[in-house]
Amino acid sequence: MSIKLLMCAVIAALGGFLFGFDTVVISGAEKTIQTLWGLSPAMHGLAMGAALWGTVLGSLIGSWPTDQFGRKKTLLCIGILFLAGSLWSALAQGVYSFAIARFLGGIAIGISTVASPLYISEIAPPKLRGRLAGMFQFNIVFGILVAFFSNYMLSGLGANSWRWMLGIMAVPSIIYALACFAIPESPRWLIARKGDRAAGIGVLRLIMPEVSEKEIEAKVDEISTAAMHEKASVGHFWSARLKIPIMLAFLVAFFNQLSGINAILYFAPRIFELTGLGAKAALLQSVGIGVTNLIFTFVGLWLIDRLGRRTLLYIGSFGYIASLGLCSWAFFSGHFAIVPACIFAFIAAHAVGQGSVIWVLISEIFPNRHRAEGQSLGSSTHWVFAALLTTFFPSIVAIFVPAKDSPPGPAGYIFAFFCFMMILQLVWVKTMVPETKGVPLEEMQKKLGIE
Repeated sequence: MSIKLLMCAVIAALGGFLFGFDTVVISGAEKTIQTLWGLSPAMHGLAMGAALWGTVLGSLIGSWPTDQFGRKKTLLCIGILFLAGSLWSALAQGVYSFAIARFLGGIAIGISTVASPLYISEIAPPKLRGRLAGMFQFNIVFGILVAFFSNYMLSGLGANSWRWMLGIMAVPSIIYALACFAIPESPRWLIARKGDRAAGIGVLRLIMPEVSEKEIEAKVDEISTAAMHEKASVGHFWSARLKIPIMLAFLVAFFNQLSGINAILYFAPRIFELTGLGAKAALLQSVGIGVTNLIFTFVGLWLIDRLGRRTLLYIGSFGYIASLGLCSWAFFSGHFAIVPACIFAFIAAHAVGQGSVIWVLISEIFPNRHRAEGQSLGSSTHWVFAALLTTFFPSIVAIFVPAKDSPPGPAGYIFAFFCFMMILQLVWVKTMVPETKGVPLEEMQKKLGIE
């Protein structure tokens, strides 16, 4: 792997860092905001879910700028949107202004989940694609860890500490935006979308200096031939021809969220408080979630090109079922002492399984011409369900745990539901998911039976 290739992948993956930071930083501020503005459970859920509804819009429209203006320019614009959203949310004086700011940051997250994994998958050689594209997920969990730790460190700054928690994200946003100027455009976009063969060859020489001129020409011919074949075939995205990748993209994103991952990450301190921990201890336990996520994401990235995507989904599914099932039992039986360990095991299962696989798999399974649209489909599905869960989770908790002094046992129903959904995921992996490890992008159509 050349230094330039690694640098390009790392910079593009930094969009994942901003994604993770922005997604979870709200967990340290959500209770303060609810008290400060006297929010009802419904309004509180709306304020917390505003960013996720922004991600829905961003993921739906993300394929358009990614295809029309290129991967590089889109990545640069993401950094600018993150900067604006972080500063605005930190300075917001009311819930509606705050929600709009979070919505803007959410748009950046949504577009990043389209453009960043897609860019990395298009510059990576097949044998390294899982690890390089998986760096996007690594940066997500690194951003989550930094956000949890940042919240803990800034929590002692007084009544306005929540503003510092949200505003500090301006720093990595500026760094990311400036770094985007140092990366080249995707060679596949230059060749297949723009028709600029010479520029595509130039980028391939830059990121793969160890490859011979003959091999580069052969790769360019392969990309060009695949692009011409796609133009000659049925051109619509929503067609029977693409039914297999469409179903795979939808279901991997659907099951990712129905594990409960975003609800647990967003409301981790509150879940820990239900078990009897104090507020400060609950916040510190949340830092432990970030550390666990980071460690096991390393494990997932190490395994993804060795064991394959399908095997990791198996491992994750069994881990989900065990951890969520035990967590549900703990709430029903009153054995709250095991809940933190169960939550950490859940995070580990997610990091090795769905967390490592989702963005890699979606970026692999669509033809060049429809890759951005496919990434947008998977991303928007992910964020629609994430937004629904986050928006209604406070109200659901209020129903199952109606009074402050009431026992939290009924909350076990929530974890039992997530456990059942992961049983369904296991069945899906067994019956529908193919292995994409090591398959060149231009050959993926044959692997998935796309004519």
